[in-house]
Amino acid sequence: MSGAPPAKRGRVFDVQRYSVHDGPGIRTTVFLKGCPARCPWCHNPESQSFAPEVLVVETRCISCGTCARVCPRGAPPPGSSLCTACGACVEACPAGARQLAGREIAVPELMEEILCDRIFYDESGGGVTFSGGEPLAQPEFLAALLAACRAASLHTAVDTCGFAPRPRLLALVPLVDLFLFDVKLVDDARHRALTGLPAAPILDNLRALAAAGARLWIRVPVIPGHTDAEADLAATAALVAGLPGVGKVCLLPYHATGVPKTSRLGRANPLGELTPPPAGRLQSLAAVFRERGLAVQIGG
Repeated sequence: MSGAPPAKRGRVFDVQRYSVHDGPGIRTTVFLKGCPARCPWCHNPESQSFAPEVLVVETRCISCGTCARVCPRGAPPPGSSLCTACGACVEACPAGARQLAGREIAVPELMEEILCDRIFYDESGGGVTFSGGEPLAQPEFLAALLAACRAASLHTAVDTCGFAPRPRLLALVPLVDLFLFDVKLVDDARHRALTGLPAAPILDNLRALAAAGARLWIRVPVIPGHTDAEADLAATAALVAGLPGVGKVCLLPYHATGVPKTSRLGRANPLGELTPPPAGRLQSLAAVFRERGLAVQIGG
């Protein structure tokens, strides 16, 4: 991947402690930066680029001019090619209106952060989840982190869109206790049109993981007007029901938390005024999977 940091050092944009939505128990979720997909509903748009980015929270700005004084380029607007994301404006802003998404970190340093909450993992059956972005897009860094977690006897999960060379993915199976695998659409052409990626190699990777004995939770984003047709969900259910190792299916209803972050990056909202699906609709879609004998969870 062009622009990726060197091996055994990587780029993250957030480390979320006390997470209960990214695998079993209380977890630390490490968000790696960089993703090959361009899902228009992405709730972490700051995760897509490998490069650090500055987000500007306009409602916090007090128009003091500090950012322009400290920035060698006069504090260009978010999304400008003039911004080098040096972080000078972020450190100097007295109102906290500027945020830097993306920092390079070494495996030992990140493991220190992760191990701070080991007592919570042990008591809750939790552990560490590597998310993104797409963690498989920083393969050497991810593998080194997983090996360090295995050496520390920590439960590991990888949240992935599944787009990666198959040998890279299968090499991780001995180091990963749980894969949180996104299945957006089975139809290849529509998947490509929505995300920029073909579905076929992703679904082939899913089958290969299942055949290799990986433990899987399938995550299905429910995006009104895009991925929520019953025919699409039925096709996904038919695929998943035939795979070994699937613990459950998680239906992830659309939420708009990515919209303000998109604006802070200086980008337009690609979905417009989209609202989350109602609870009744989610229950009817869950029934499509239950009819196939699959355990289903709304959210998570």
